[in-house]
Amino acid sequence: MLYWFFVKLLGPLARRRFNPTVRGLHNIPRKGGAIIAANHLAVIDDGLLPLVCPRMIHFMGKAEYFEGKGIKGKFKKWWFTSVGVFPVDRSGGSKSLGAMETARGILEDGHLFGIHPEGTRSPDGRLYRGHTGVARLALETGCPIIPTAIIGTRELQKPGQVMPGKGSTTVIFGEPIPVQKTDTSRMTRDELHAKLRELTDRMMHVIGEASGQEYVDEYAQKMKKKLAGQA
Repeated sequence: MLYWFFVKLLGPLARRRFNPTVRGLHNIPRKGGAIIAANHLAVIDDGLLPLVCPRMIHFMGKAEYFEGKGIKGKFKKWWFTSVGVFPVDRSGGSKSLGAMETARGILEDGHLFGIHPEGTRSPDGRLYRGHTGVARLALETGCPIIPTAIIGTRELQKPGQVMPGKGSTTVIFGEPIPVQKTDTSRMTRDELHAKLRELTDRMMHVIGEASGQEYVDEYAQKMKKKLAGQA
């Protein structure tokens, strides 16, 4: 309820500022679980998607958002929890499994789950290699992947910029990629890896075609470390 309260209350103001154009709404199923897999250009991406999507989208959020102390920390935790965001430990490995289990439950309950396959915001506006977590969720739940292109948010909110500027944005929901539910435990490690990578690369190709971004076959986190080292 609170999710829609904020969308309806703040939506008109945000729309005037971001001037969003949306295409492909017919590709979002009216019911049932589906994965909204989008490129990631700016912090406001996760605020833009709910503005243009007719169904509620659940997102992951950095664990730090839920761990603050004092009144400010409690407010941030309440806020993110209320609008459908749940915490993920981005250090990876077993610490991230809990978030993926939560995402799986959301999908199996028939809801939309939004995620950025690149794992972090693009450091330079290009599209980076996708992580295979999206593909694994799709295989294990049988939910379709909706490759989604976000355009224009980086121009409104440069890296490090807190308050986004005013301008135009576009969201393109691509044709769903159907995925058959699979018992991944019956696959060999090599078979599973090949399947996950093929599905992930297919998804990223569709996103790149729609967004017009140059593709970089490297993880964005790795590029960020390189840029930090050069700086």
